[in-house]
Amino acid sequence: MSTWPVYTGTEEPHDGVSRLPDPPPWRAFDGGPALPAPAQEDHSVSLDRKHRAGTYQATQESIDLVNAALVLRRPLLITGPPGSGKSSLPYAVARELRLGPVLRWNITSRSTLQDGLYQYDPMARLYAASTGAGRKQPGEAGDRDTVGDGVPAGDAIEDHLRLGPLGTALLPYEQPRVLLIDEIDKSDLDLPNDLLNVLEEGQYEIPELVRAAEDAPTARLMAAGGEARVTVERGLVRCRAFPFIVLTSNGEREFPPAFLRRCVPLHLRRPEPHHLEAIVRAHLGELDGETKHMIETFLHRSSTGELATDQLLNAIYLSRVPGLTAESREALAASLMTHLGPVAEFHDF
Repeated sequence: MSTWPVYTGTEEPHDGVSRLPDPPPWRAFDGGPALPAPAQEDHSVSLDRKHRAGTYQATQESIDLVNAALVLRRPLLITGPPGSGKSSLPYAVARELRLGPVLRWNITSRSTLQDGLYQYDPMARLYAASTGAGRKQPGEAGDRDTVGDGVPAGDAIEDHLRLGPLGTALLPYEQPRVLLIDEIDKSDLDLPNDLLNVLEEGQYEIPELVRAAEDAPTARLMAAGGEARVTVERGLVRCRAFPFIVLTSNGEREFPPAFLRRCVPLHLRRPEPHHLEAIVRAHLGELDGETKHMIETFLHRSSTGELATDQLLNAIYLSRVPGLTAESREALAASLMTHLGPVAEFHDF
């Protein structure tokens, strides 16, 4: 049975992820006990994301490099201009391969590695200890004399610690989870380097649980994206199926060579005319004369400055609203398709 491609870029979901070949020996992981794949239906995903996942038009280069990342168990680093579909691709992959809800970590200049792995609120725990809030009754699961740091039994650390998107993706799931790390180029300069060891080893420790392991070797923690709890032994989380991790960047900064060599690179370019037509057709149906004219106008203007495909889709959608005159459509299109960066040479409509 052919193992390539697993991801095909088609709209029909399938179980092709089961055809993934064994990982390279240097990317094999053995975390456990194995967790079943999460439920396929994700009620937290907006209608917008569901639509984009179902209509995403992948190029052959995108299909090949997504499969390379899946087979090699390496993160996929996607660069490209805004509106080129970078953040939509992981949703399309998760939908086609039935990999469950996409975990998402939106990066800011203040994001740290711990934010992605887990969040711990020691002040809330101390407050619970001082007020007796949330204490377990004697004999209940987790009851013990202390849980570390002198905190009484019942005020367990697990009640004040929650796994983040990256921390959840690295749980020992039987099938890879999909994780979107969006706009990594907005991060502090240290974050890409901080990610290196976690992405290379496929595991991490939670120091607060490691320190408490002698008294409480097992913790039940809430994972990202829901209320379900997962078991963590002695503060160590190690993946089983390496997650499909997509990191997006608008190309606003360079990354360290050590970070780049651990990623599969994909640069999304300006769509070719036939690809642009396929994108419009997937979102808005068959092309009429007015739509083709707008596509031509978009391509003409994009040759002199940066435009996003979303701008074209918005202009076409508005042009189909009943009651608009031809002059109104032209004026609205001109306003919506404003260049996003420097203009090399301006040509009016």
